[in-house]
Formats: sequence, structure tokens, C-alpha cells
Amino acid sequence: MNAQRILAGLMQQAGSARRAGVDVQGLLDGLASRRAGKAPASSSGVDVGSALGGGALGLLLGSKRGRKLGGKALKYGAIAGVGALAWKAWQRSRPASGDGAHEGAPLDELRDEALERRSLALLQAMIMAARADGHVDERERALITEQIDAIGADDELHAWVERQLSAPLDALALARQADSPQAAREMYLASVAVIDDQNPMERAWLDQLASGLGLEATMKQALEREAGDAASEAP
Repeated sequence: MNAQRILAGLMQQAGSARRAGVDVQGLLDGLASRRAGKAPASSSGVDVGSALGGGALGLLLGSKRGRKLGGKALKYGAIAGVGALAWKAWQRSRPASGDGAHEGAPLDELRDEALERRSLALLQAMIMAARADGHVDERERALITEQIDAIGADDELHAWVERQLSAPLDALALARQADSPQAAREMYLASVAVIDDQNPMERAWLDQLASGLGLEATMKQALEREAGDAASEAP
């Protein structure tokens, strides 16, 4: 699979869309119009064609709430810098004697198979978080898979995404994809970026995931603080 290519595109486009303050619902409607063969449109003033690819997946993951990227509820800055921010959260909360030797490498330092595995785990975390309130409809599912393909997903990844959109939500099974404490922090931070923590169902998903990942309360708070700070830095 080529999960690392998809995640890299998502991170790059999420950062750009966050700075632009893209209207998620307007872009979703524009993508749907394009899919139906009509002229693309976006109430945000952003050309729909320019948002195809990784960013479009990120937009669709949050589309059901019609929120704006860069807002405090949808912290896409956390996706754009997920590896560095998760490491920063550990540095801020680590014990004085902690040296990071057993923490695992941040996403930014991984290569080859290790990067592919981490990318797949983060994509899975984001898709599951997007489904946590049960409101991803058939149109959104079709657009998500379409935009995955637009980035360049191979057949294997395409089939994997479709399975993730239909699989039972299981936070413990998802948590087992973390191969290090750093991976666990990145998966939680990516999930925080997608969900609305004021929604009881989504907050419950986060809490279940944190428990499965073995994250202590102080680390959860540190990661959520990093996500909030990333949102507040948006123009």
C-alpha cells in the first residue's frame, strides 16, 4: 500500500486549508457537484479543483459538522504537524530523567516500512474518529474513497479504506496498531484533531482510545493542549 503518500498529502493540504479557513460544507458541496459532472463551486471562494487530494480527505473527515478548518473545534493544525506536536507534548510532560530512548521515533524521522506502518495507523485513527458519532453518510463515504484515489491510492489501499469505513468501531483494536509510545501519542493527537470533544459520543471514543493506548491523564491533557494551540495559531 502507499499510505505514506496519502498521509503526506493530507498533512500538506490540511496545513494550507487551515491557513485559508476553508468552508468545509461549501467545499463538500462543490466536490459533490464535480462528481455529478457539474461546474465546481465553493462558498469559501476556494477553487474545488485545487483542494482535491490529501486536503480533500481531511475536509471530508470533518464535513458532517460543516465546520471551518482552523477553528478551535476542528484542529487541523494538529494533523499538519502531528509528529512534532506529539513529541513536544511528551517533552513538556516527561519526568526529569526521561531521555526518549524507549519512546519511539516521531513520524517525521521514519522511513520506508516503518513510515508506511505509522502512516496507515494514523489514517486508520482519523477515519475511525470521523465515524465516532455515527454520522458519515453514503455520499461522504463515496467522496472520501474518491479523494483517496485522487491522491494516488493503489488498489490495496482503496480496498483498505473501504473496509475502515464499514468496520466495527473498536478502540482497543485500533490501539493495538501503535508500535511505540510516540505512535500512541500521534494516533491520539490525530484523533483529537478530527473529533468534536463537546460531542458525548466522540468524547467517549477519545477516552476509550486513550485507555487502549495506555495514555495517562496528564499526557492526554498535554496532547489536547497542543491541538488547541495549533488551532489558535491559525490566521
